[in-house]
Amino acid sequence: MNPMAEQPFRLAGVTEVRRVSQLTGPDSPNRTDRVAVAGTDLGSMFEADGKVWFVFGDTFGRREPGFTGGGGEQWRSNALAHSTDTDPADGITLDFIVDEQGHAKELLGSEKVDFSEMTVIPTYGFAANGAMYLAYMSVRHWGEPGEWEANHAGLGKSTDHGQTWVKLAAPTWPGDSNFVQVSVAEVGGQLYFWGVTHGRFGGVQLMKVEPAQVEVPGAYRYFAGTAADGSPLWSADRAAARTIVDDTVGELSVVWNEHLQRWLMSYTNGGGAGASLREGLTPWGPWGDAITLVSAADVPGLYSPYMLPRFTADGGRTIYFTLSVWDPYNVFWYRADLVSKA
Repeated sequence: MNPMAEQPFRLAGVTEVRRVSQLTGPDSPNRTDRVAVAGTDLGSMFEADGKVWFVFGDTFGRREPGFTGGGGEQWRSNALAHSTDTDPADGITLDFIVDEQGHAKELLGSEKVDFSEMTVIPTYGFAANGAMYLAYMSVRHWGEPGEWEANHAGLGKSTDHGQTWVKLAAPTWPGDSNFVQVSVAEVGGQLYFWGVTHGRFGGVQLMKVEPAQVEVPGAYRYFAGTAADGSPLWSADRAAARTIVDDTVGELSVVWNEHLQRWLMSYTNGGGAGASLREGLTPWGPWGDAITLVSAADVPGLYSPYMLPRFTADGGRTIYFTLSVWDPYNVFWYRADLVSKA
């Protein structure tokens, strides 16, 4: 038997959950309206070139007072900022990749045509082979809250430190697959991708690839269950992928936590709970029960809780994370203390 599978879960809950600062928008300390970011969302994070990179979704340069949700003028499908800020306790200082006008630059273009390609949203970034990559989803149509249609998912690549990006012809994943939105982490010298489908109403599956083969479609292996001794089984067939977390999962983030010596998964819970947190004994599980990280009752319209291992304190007991709020359609910086079982 896998000895990890016999270990007890350690996470009992969270406490001291609070907003630290606003990261984007005219009211943020970063005053991102100066680079035509009056409203944006997401804010997943990855490390490259000695910096932390913050990846944003649909971005608008001007918005009428009181405007709720995505919308406005100077629409870009995505934006990218970086930071060398090492103290998460008082917020994070951001510098955006900008164009010739000094506006936050759109990284990956889109048609911006409803029911064709409405937008292109980066879901996570990672570094490999001396390049930067963004996993993205091509959104065909935004539907009811928590639902949308996707054309496909793919990878964008930059070889000039994030200044310019190209969409790779391959690999891609179908828009109804379980790898439309992903979270990426390096595990044992390989890149692991935890994935969910379009929207916020599906479970989590897992795939991996050697960093040197990230652009080779046939190199990806999908978690297909465990052997009798508990070791993972991997398949080249995406159809063999097993669901490792069965929940209403959207916009997920998976990181290793030093305090718990466990994996942590945060995500938007489409079931209405708000932002949820789970503990994993291995990258494929078992995964513990969902714990409310931030309640939708406390922060209406919240979504996209993203973590990064470097942004912790007290040996990992305190975690920091981004959180998007539909009204005022901007990204905020939060913190929480993990409560361990005795």
